[in-house]
Order: sequence, then C-alpha cells, then structure tokens
Amino acid sequence: MNKDTLYYDGDCPICSAEIAKLSHFSKDKLELRNIHELGEADADLDKTELLSRLHLKTADGNWITGLHANIRAWHHTPFRFIWRILDWPLINLVSHRCYDFWLRQRNRSR
Repeated sequence: MNKDTLYYDGDCPICSAEIAKLSHFSKDKLELRNIHELGEADADLDKTELLSRLHLKTADGNWITGLHANIRAWHHTPFRFIWRILDWPLINLVSHRCYDFWLRQRNRSR
C-alpha cells in the first residue's frame, strides 16, 4: 500500500520537533523522509528544491508544497479537523502569509 510521503529538513530543530509529533500521532500512516538522508534511489529528487519549502508526495504521485503539504500531513492524525481550519477562506489568507513569512526567516538563517 502506498502512503503519502513528507520530505522534511532534519537539520532544522523546529522542523524536527514537529516531525516527532507528527510521527507519534500519524501512527505509520505517513512516510517521513529526512532530506539529508536520501540515498541513491532518490537521485532524481532535487534536494535544494526540497529544502526550499515543505514537500509532500501523495500516494498517487502528486506533489503538494508549503502549508498545503503540512495540512495534508496532519490529515493522517486525529487532529486533522484542527489543521483544516488553516485552509478556510479568510483564515487561509493569514495562515499562508504566516507560513511564507516563517519560511523566508528560516531560509535567511541557512
């Protein structure tokens, strides 16, 4: 059975803390891949691109990025209803801007 796969920056302390929680609550319903540990089988993936923002590959092969990837990842947990709120009209205007702001700050410190 194929699962959604979330690619995350294992060198980012904030990212790693969230991934630890996500791993605990998703109970193996989601594959988590540290970008820094990708091997030869993943040679076709662009690590620089993956590190630029959160990426999730769905079970059917589609890519989702940014906050949408985070929301989709949390759908594999009992807290999916909370994360859906971030994509509601009007709220998504703020939530996506906050994610983009955080991303710019994170990438600046790299």
